[in-house]
Amino acid sequence: MKIAITGGTGFAGNEMTKLFRQQGHEVFILTRSPKPSDNGVHYVEWLTEGSKPEQKLAGIDAFVNLAGSSINDGRWDDEQKKLIYKSRVEATEEVLRIIKELEHKPKVLVNASAVGIYPASREKSYTEKSMERGDDFLAKTVVEWERLANQARDEGVRVALGRFGIILGKKDGALPLMALPYKLFGGGTVGSGRQWLSWIHIHDLARAVLFAIETVDLTGPFNVTAPYPKRMKDFGKEIARALGRPHWFPVPEFALKAALGDKSRLVLEGQRVLPVVLQQHGFEFAYPDLRSALADIYK
Repeated sequence: MKIAITGGTGFAGNEMTKLFRQQGHEVFILTRSPKPSDNGVHYVEWLTEGSKPEQKLAGIDAFVNLAGSSINDGRWDDEQKKLIYKSRVEATEEVLRIIKELEHKPKVLVNASAVGIYPASREKSYTEKSMERGDDFLAKTVVEWERLANQARDEGVRVALGRFGIILGKKDGALPLMALPYKLFGGGTVGSGRQWLSWIHIHDLARAVLFAIETVDLTGPFNVTAPYPKRMKDFGKEIARALGRPHWFPVPEFALKAALGDKSRLVLEGQRVLPVVLQQHGFEFAYPDLRSALADIYK
């Protein structure tokens, strides 16, 4: 297949590009800073004045939309929130414009989303059928992001909405920051420790997106989380075990709120999210439990 990826140079995009190429697919990365093609990976300029990416995307079979400012960057002040929201809206609107311009439409759009669409809860479990929505900044951003992406259906394109959990990888994403205190022998329970953390190994995330591309009856939201979420206290203990470090120094809520602003919700509040749609369609996780995931990352 020919697969276009927005946000293809980021953490998740790099892993997907590597997997797609291993499977023999041709990859077109939409970027503001294009460079020469390399081994089946083509760089297409977009979101710059005068760029017309649709002219280089004829025959595209699938679109993966990951574009947007990382939620892991910086403190969530008002300016950062505007950037997170605006970057996702503008990128998705441009994806829709490109699809409309293409004579032969892609068969599927897999649009990144987030489990943050669900309300924080220490008791409930959420599946794709759960209709509850959070009322915080991240939830409202995800709702709008999904609403825009669904407009591709008007062009006859299948839309799959991948609601990503916390992505675990060694060099990027949330895990390096979470593991750093343990590496310095100062790791411990964050907040109450009872909040849920729904996570996914970076390799399984890439595999799940490719699975959604290839599974023609998978449509609508699908939770991209491992089947065994963890409470934060147990998550920390598994990091300590994987690194051979103690788990003893607690991090109080007020300290995180002071340091991170609203971004502290990502670790102080959480949701128990289950990947029912992926499992019903026969997806098998390479790393279904946290211990095996961390063992692979820190091997």
